[in-house]
Formats: sequence, C-alpha cells, structure tokens
Amino acid sequence: MPTLETLTREARDLAKGASLSGTESEVARQMQICNACRYCEGFCAVFPAMTRRIEFGKADIHYLANLCHNCGACLHACQYAPPNEFAVNVPQAMAKVRLQTYADYAWPAPLGSLYQRNGLTLALALAAALALFVMLVLGGSGSLWPAAAASSFYAILAHGQLVGLFAPVFLFAVLALALALRRFWREITPASSSDPGASAMSGVAVREASLNALSLKYLDGGHGEGCNNQDDGWTLWRRRFHHLTAYGFVLCFAATTVATLYHYLLGWDAPYELPSLPKLLGVIGGVALLIGSAGLFALNLRRHPLHGDAAQKPMDRGFIALLFFSSASGLALWLARGTLAMPLLLASHLGVVMALFLTLPYGKFAHGIFRGAALLKWSVERRQPDRLKLGSD
Repeated sequence: MPTLETLTREARDLAKGASLSGTESEVARQMQICNACRYCEGFCAVFPAMTRRIEFGKADIHYLANLCHNCGACLHACQYAPPNEFAVNVPQAMAKVRLQTYADYAWPAPLGSLYQRNGLTLALALAAALALFVMLVLGGSGSLWPAAAASSFYAILAHGQLVGLFAPVFLFAVLALALALRRFWREITPASSSDPGASAMSGVAVREASLNALSLKYLDGGHGEGCNNQDDGWTLWRRRFHHLTAYGFVLCFAATTVATLYHYLLGWDAPYELPSLPKLLGVIGGVALLIGSAGLFALNLRRHPLHGDAAQKPMDRGFIALLFFSSASGLALWLARGTLAMPLLLASHLGVVMALFLTLPYGKFAHGIFRGAALLKWSVERRQPDRLKLGSD
C-alpha cells in the first residue's frame, strides 16, 4: 500500500499540474502519447520509468528530463515524429525542460538565468576578466616579471596567494551545487524510507546507478551502437568524447587533490615533476580533457537540429570552451616553464579555471549532477512494485 507521504507527494504534484510551464506541458503531452505506444520502451531508462505513471506532474517531468541522455534514438524510431501532426520529439522536449531545471534549482537563481541566455559570451568574458584580475594581483605584488623566467609558477604567485584566489571560488561552486542537488532530490525523492524494499535495495541501487553514470550506459542508443548523428547514422564518438572529458576532468581534479595532500600532510612542496603522481595525473587528465572537449565541440556544431534545443547551444558551447581552455592553458603553462610567457599564461589559466568553477552550477555540469540523482531514483524505483500493474491485476 502507498504510504501517506507518497500519497501526499502525488497529490501535491497533481496540484502543480495546473501551473506547468509550456515546456513542461509539452513533455507531459508527449509522454501521454509515448505511454500509449511504448515502441521505445527498451531504448533507455526514460520509457520504463514513464510506464509507471499515468499522470505527469512537475516532479515527474523534471525527473524524466534529467534521466534522458539525449541520444536521439527514440526520435529516429518514432512514427509520430515531425512531420507527423503529433510532432513527438522527446529529446528536444526533454532538453528544453532540462534548461528550465538549471534555473529552477540553481542557487542563487539569477545567476542560472543569466548563464542560460549568454553562456558562451559570459564564459569567455568572465575568464578574460578574472585573468586580468590575476594579472593585476601579480603586478601589484611586484613578482610579475622579475621571477618570470623561473622554472615554477610559485616563484610568480606564492602558494598562499593561489589558495586565497581559488579557495573562495571552489567553495562557492561546491555550496551552489550542493544546494541545487538538495532542491532537486527533494523534488523527485524516489521513495519514502517507510516504503517496502526502499532501504533493503539502497546499496544495490547505488551501485547500479553509479555504474550506469560512470559508464554512460544510456548513450548507447538502446542497441549498443551509440547516438544518432546528423545523417541518422549511429556513432559511439559522443559517448567516447564524454568519457574523455569527464575522466580527464576527474584526473585533473585528482592531481590538485594529491598535490594538496603532499603539501599539507607530507610537507612536500611544489613544484612536482614527472614522474610524480600529481604531474602524471595532471598531464594524462589534461590531454584527455583537451581531446574530449574538442570532440564534443565538433559534434555540437554538427548535431542534428531536431535532437536538442537550439537556445542551449551558447550555454553548452561556453561550458565546453572553458573545459578546453582550462586544459590547453594548463598544458601550455607547464611547457612554458622558464620563459617570459609564464606570467601571462599563469593569469590566463587561473582566470579560465576560476570562470569554469563559477559557472559549473548553472549549466551542463549541474545536469550531470541531476542526472546522477535521476539514475539513482530509477535504480530504486524499478526495484519496487509497480502500483499500476498491481492495480490492473
């Protein structure tokens, strides 16, 4: 039997149905059509999750939208896709709702809306402004050019100054992402702790959701051949470039984390050279991030126009550009040791990295966090009894 908490949440969601936005109403309309057809039920997690519902409230729509990986398989298989009068385009409808969720759950909300409208311009302008700020800090400290030819950028910018510049930006990004995730999770909460099987399956569900997220399982198009590209063919390159980008970013972050532990716990001061662990992680991660982000940018330029939301392209490209220039400037900074280019490259790298972290909570990175939560909800949900089937029995 459904718990009182579950019934209350469902009643609240249905009450919200009257206030659905236009993009949310369109997803609800298309899900009703898909629920009657169910041809795509085996393609990804969205459609079996859809079949557990006959009404689609705001929370359901936000959950399904972030569960969608936008592979495009359902669009190319759909008999009701444009130019059919039903005009079913699930990837595009879901993409528009995802854009709305970035602002709905963002903290503070005005920053999310600003980044959506001017993503690429804002990202590059913010990076340039922060790079200029770092240059002014370096110039004001008197360490800009006298130490420029040193083999370490710590001769230009002391460790304490670096921490003072970056720590507030990093902590802000962590706080904003944590608050956004908390809001999103509360909205789509998968189950009450008193629901049968919820706690018993939690460990299994977490492992499955983690594996699905880390492997990008649902970018296989439902058949293992990948996403549809601009000529309706299948390709695994989108999945591969996502992997290179994601794991490259993780390795770069791991390099910084290990270097921090070396400095504060072991007393080993930077710079660290090859074959030290921080340098190995940084170089491998930097190259992977460089290739992955360049590949994603190229695919974004050639993406089928019906696959996504054209209004999101500036935001998506701004995020990809910051990832690319973070990697490129970091590798260039390492290669330029002992040259007069170091101060400029150091300021550029720090400006891009700070801009990247300041914008993380308001775009595609936030979607990655929300997608992980949606995958966990699905892993828990699919292990619970389907009340619609029980009712029909």
